[in-house]
Amino acid sequence: MNDAILAAMPGADPSRARPRRPGLAGRLPSLVPAALLAAALPALALAGPNHGEATAIGRPGDAHHVSRTIEVRMGEMFFEPSSVTTEPGETIRFVIVNESASVHEFNLGSAETWDAHAPEMERMMDAGVIDFDRIDHGRMMQMGMMHDDPNSVLLEPGETAEIIWEFPDHHVEIGFACTVPGHLESGMVGDISYDGGS
Repeated sequence: MNDAILAAMPGADPSRARPRRPGLAGRLPSLVPAALLAAALPALALAGPNHGEATAIGRPGDAHHVSRTIEVRMGEMFFEPSSVTTEPGETIRFVIVNESASVHEFNLGSAETWDAHAPEMERMMDAGVIDFDRIDHGRMMQMGMMHDDPNSVLLEPGETAEIIWEFPDHHVEIGFACTVPGHLESGMVGDISYDGGS
């Protein structure tokens, strides 16, 4: 695995581990302002960076430019394959299959983007949007947490989805992870490297 991503993983450095938080009832007073803000500004509750625009990690790809398809299976705290090699500028179709008994996410990003996305995932878990083996899509919509970014899919057990992604034409730190609370910290992360050793 890429040393920069591994070094930035919360589970790899105990000093960076997220403290366990009390349940929703214990945090209700602190959640009220956040809920009001999310209702007033729904765009703040969305999952990833720039929602469809080009980012440092690439951009949504065009199906006509797909060079290959890679099936990624999600199991109990692992991805198979756990690493992917790409060419600069390549467009890949990822077919993601959740073969586990629990909800998992496939999120193309970096340690920085996963850390930024973690609070939303924690709110979704605390609010009952994500349970062990199901996603409450109705509640997700009510809260404005659509989780519809082109770099990420959130899947219940047995579901399949795809992401078409165009990688930048230069080396960037990128990988894939499940940011459901506790999953990345348990090692559910994969590496993407560029052909040619970078």
